[in-house]
Amino acid sequence: MSSVLDKKEKNTVEFTMTVKAEAFDEAMNQSFKKNVKKIALPGFRKGKAPRKLIERAYGEAVFYDDAIDIVFPAEYEAAVKELAIEPVDVPKLDVKEIGSGKDLVMTVSVTVKPEVELGEYKGIKLDEIVHTVADEDVEKELSQKQERNARLVTVEDRAVKEGDIANINFEGFVDDKAFAGGKGENHDLTIGSGQFIPGFEEQIVGKTIGEEFDVNVTFPEEYHAEDLKGKPAVFKVKVNSIQYKELPALDDEFAKDVSEFDTLDELKADIRAKLTEQAEKTTKQEQENAVVDALVDATEIDVPDCMIETRIENIIRENNMRMAQQGLSFDQYLSFMGSNLDQFKDMMRPNALKQVKANLILEAIVKAEGFSVSDEAVDEKIKEMADMYHMEADKLKETLREQDLENIKEDMKIEQAVALLVDSAKWTKAKSGAAKTTGTKATAAKSTATKSAASKSTATKTAKASAEKAEKAPAKTAAKKTETKKTETKTTTKKAESKKTVKKEKPEVE
Repeated sequence: MSSVLDKKEKNTVEFTMTVKAEAFDEAMNQSFKKNVKKIALPGFRKGKAPRKLIERAYGEAVFYDDAIDIVFPAEYEAAVKELAIEPVDVPKLDVKEIGSGKDLVMTVSVTVKPEVELGEYKGIKLDEIVHTVADEDVEKELSQKQERNARLVTVEDRAVKEGDIANINFEGFVDDKAFAGGKGENHDLTIGSGQFIPGFEEQIVGKTIGEEFDVNVTFPEEYHAEDLKGKPAVFKVKVNSIQYKELPALDDEFAKDVSEFDTLDELKADIRAKLTEQAEKTTKQEQENAVVDALVDATEIDVPDCMIETRIENIIRENNMRMAQQGLSFDQYLSFMGSNLDQFKDMMRPNALKQVKANLILEAIVKAEGFSVSDEAVDEKIKEMADMYHMEADKLKETLREQDLENIKEDMKIEQAVALLVDSAKWTKAKSGAAKTTGTKATAAKSTATKSAASKSTATKTAKASAEKAEKAPAKTAAKKTETKKTETKTTTKKAESKKTVKKEKPEVE
C-alpha cells in the first residue's frame, strides 16, 4: 500500500491511496465467501456457484463493495500513520481504479485536526483567585448539622407558624377544573421552604388542625407545565397535623452524638479543615479555568464543525448519565428545561467550541513542552481511580485496554500543561485586598421532582444545574472527550462514497 498527499485546504486533506492487486484480490475472495451463500445461480445449489460464473452472470462489481469494506480500514489506518495526519471525522472516498488483478486506487478526503499557532502562553496576567473560609461558613455548616439532627415535636394547641411542618391534603383547580398533578394527600410541607409555588405557603400560616380553606395563587410564567404557565389557580386545602423541629443544643454532647469527636471545638476544627480543603480545590479549579479561558480568548483556531458536533454529542451523553442518576430520562430533562434536542444543541454549541479550542491549545502546549508520563505515574493514577471506585488497582487495570491507558497518559500530560499555565501566571491582587470566601456549597439534588403541580419542579432545577455543569466543565476534564471521533474513525471507518463502484445487475438474494 502506498499513499500520496495531494491537497490540503484548511482542515481538509485529500490523498491518493493505492492498494496492491494481491491484497485487493484477497479481499475480493473474502467478499465472495461472505456472499456466495446468499446467491442463487441456475444449475447450482444456493451457495455452490463458482466465483467466476457469478461474476460472469452479474459482473465483477458484485463483490466490489464488500471487498472495499474489508480492505479499507486497515489500509486507511496505515495511510494515516504514513502521512502523519490526525483525522477527526469519517473519511470520504472516490474509487479511481478497480478490478480483478488491478491495483485499487482511491482518492480519500478527510477532515483533520487544525494546526494551532501558539502565542505567549506563560506569564498570563489575571486577577488573583483565592477562596478562604470565614467563621460564618463554619457556623453555617454546624447549623446544618444541627438541623439534620433536630427532633420533630407534634403541635395540637396552636395554628401553623413559619418554620412548621404542616401535613396537608390539597387539590388544585384552574377555571374550576381539576388539573393533572394538582392533587396530594398527607403531604409534609415546611412553611417557608419555598417548596411550593409563590404565595401558597404563606396562606397556610394561621390555619389550625382540621381546618379546610382555599389557597389562591398564580402559576409563574416560567413554570414547567405549558398548560399552567401564568394561570390563576385555586387549591382546596386541609391541614391534617402540625409539627416543628426542636434543635439540639450546640455543646460537647451534640459533638459526641453527630461525630467521632468529644468536644464541640474539635468538631468545629474538623469542619473548618474540610471547608478549607474544599476552598483550596475550588481555588485550584477556578485558577485552571481562568488561565485556559484567557488562552482560548486570545487564540484564533479554525475549528472544524465535526469536532464541535462530537463535543456536543459527548455533552448530551454526559447529561444523559447525570439525569439517569436522578431517575430522569433525557427527554424528561429537555421537557423540564422547556427545550428540545435542537435547541439544546444550539445552547451548548458556544461552550462546545470553547472546550474543543481549549483541548487543541493544551495539546499544542504538551507538544511544545515535550511533556511525558511514566508508566509508574500511570499506575499511581490507576490506583487513585481504583480507590474512587472502591476497586483493587490490579483488577481495574485488567479491564483497561491499551487505548484506555494511552488516554490516561494523554490526560495526565494535559494536567501538566494546565499546571504550567497556573504556576507561570501573574496573579494580580485586588486593590481592596479582599479575598473571595467560600461557604458550604449545595450538594446535588437529594430528591427527584415532587409530583404535585403545586410544587416547584426539583427536576427542572436539577436539569438546569446539569446543563450549567456541562457548560462550565473545566477544560482539562473535557480535553480528551473532544477527540473520541478520531478513535472511532480509525476503528469503524467505512467508505462514504464510491462513485465508480456500480453493480451491473443484482443477484437473487434471500
